[in-house]
Amino acid sequence: MLVERGMRVLNTEVVGDAYAIASNYLRRSGQLPDNFVTSDRLLTIVVQLFHSGEANKLKLANRAIAIFEQGQV
Repeated sequence: MLVERGMRVLNTEVVGDAYAIASNYLRRSGQLPDNFVTSDRLLTIVVQLFHSGEANKLKLANRAIAIFEQGQV
């Protein structure tokens, strides 16, 4: 996580990688349309999980997938 003057800064690489992993899985499983439009719902889940403290991209992606499949958020 990047920290500057006591403020948390979004690590776009971790969030971007986690989103890519999760969206690829969800597209292949048919739960997201097969296009390259960003899913706002999935991105919101990934960002919320990141802000809650998860910084591992694979764990982040797996948790986001589970939440997305459950229909939460």
